[in-house]
Amino acid sequence: MTPARDQAGRAGAFEARCREARCRSCAFPGLSPVLDLGDMPLSDGFVTPDELDGPRGARRFPLEVAFCAHCSLVQILETVPPEVLFCDDYPYFSSFSDSWLEHCRRSAEALIEERHLGPGSLVVEVASNDGYMLRNFVARGISVLGIDPAAGPAREAERRGIRTICAFFGRALGEELRNQGLRADVVLGNNVLAHVADLNGFVHGIARLLREEGVAVIECPYVVDLVEKREFDTIYHEHLCYFSVTALDALFSRHGLHLTRVERLPTHGGSLRLFVQLVPAPRPTVEALLAEERRLGVDGAAYYQDFAARVQALRADLRGMLDELRRQGRRIGAYGAPAKGTILLNYLGVDAQTVELAVDRNVHKHGKVIPGVRIPIHPTERVLEGDLDHLLLLPWNLKDEVLAQQEQFRRRGGKFIVPLPTPEII
Repeated sequence: MTPARDQAGRAGAFEARCREARCRSCAFPGLSPVLDLGDMPLSDGFVTPDELDGPRGARRFPLEVAFCAHCSLVQILETVPPEVLFCDDYPYFSSFSDSWLEHCRRSAEALIEERHLGPGSLVVEVASNDGYMLRNFVARGISVLGIDPAAGPAREAERRGIRTICAFFGRALGEELRNQGLRADVVLGNNVLAHVADLNGFVHGIARLLREEGVAVIECPYVVDLVEKREFDTIYHEHLCYFSVTALDALFSRHGLHLTRVERLPTHGGSLRLFVQLVPAPRPTVEALLAEERRLGVDGAAYYQDFAARVQALRADLRGMLDELRRQGRRIGAYGAPAKGTILLNYLGVDAQTVELAVDRNVHKHGKVIPGVRIPIHPTERVLEGDLDHLLLLPWNLKDEVLAQQEQFRRRGGKFIVPLPTPEII
């Protein structure tokens, strides 16, 4: 079969799967195709060299993005079992990013002041990871409860004195905690909503957990930033959904919750901070963003039609830049081994012949390889050995933080390649 016929066959199969799918939020039958990234490894599925040829090293899953015309939700078609994604050795620990920790500290302080939280209050965080966020409330004498399914980060949170339930949150756990008499003044969910296969069960659980006057504060990447900045590498199997305010408003209202405030944030390439309550309230920021999305056409399939072509153009430009640097004899490494880096490198089709190695601050990734492309991961000190000319910045959303940390590399002439939204060398 020729490459053209093979590509056409895959496109036809993708469209057929979209027609057969039901929306993860509203269950509407039939979705519109947006982007097919091919069969991809799990973005956080780091393995040791000994595991490369075993089942963990070889596994790949389709990564296809579609749009629901009924509720405007952008979503992937494949659902990898959560116990596979968030296993005991899940390697993501939030505490390795200084800028993220500072973002969370400021957010916690603002919530404490705005909601008048004190020793009699309760803050519950869903997807609490290693306790990076809840520790800010503990330091102010506020009671907390963390909920996280990944055993490694949950153990680390407990070690830090943060009470944590190691479990998936949803309808059943929300009901169980309510029946135990637990009601939260604040429910936090940072970058978790996109991970949830049962969206409706998750939101129902939040509604059951909140006090009548409580608030849920949820952060998630914004689909408008993803599309307009070509942030295709933030699409991976852990991220089942990509949210607009339009889609979120419909989701929350289905469960008797009111989206009362929205803030746009620069984190993760562009995010939303959502304030959700059981009681209605004036919502000028929500209405303003809903109107802006209508103006852009975010609630229609046409808004996403050229996204695939723009992503393909980015791949060609970035791959061409890397190939030219190699022709010039430059040696290239990667800075960071984030989940998004797995997708970017695999979509580019580069391996250790082009990008020789990666460095990362997360000690849990050292000695492993980036899934699919088999690029080895080292401590960040490796970049100071002097043999690398360029570093491909995989956590491009942390550009300012990384450039400040790696000033010594830059002083000796080292360059960073920033892949998105337009490839550049700095």
